[in-house]
Amino acid sequence: MHWLWVFLVGLVVGVVAKLLTPGRDPGGFIVTGLIGIAGSLLATWVGVHVLHMYAPGQSAGWIASVIGAVVLLLAYHMVFKNKAS
Repeated sequence: MHWLWVFLVGLVVGVVAKLLTPGRDPGGFIVTGLIGIAGSLLATWVGVHVLHMYAPGQSAGWIASVIGAVVLLLAYHMVFKNKAS
């Protein structure tokens, strides 16, 4: 049940990030969920190891997760900007 909850939260975070990021984005709802999960993991890692905002074992919140997903989508756009039509 935990993994279902993780995916649903990731899906919501991914959808919000896609709405905030201009341009064409990859994939359907599975990729959107994975982008949301990856954004949350990125935000947690940055918050714990770089900015020291969270204690080890603590996870990022909604806003930080969305920011992490937006950063991933912007990186995607930078890498694949020439292939977009």
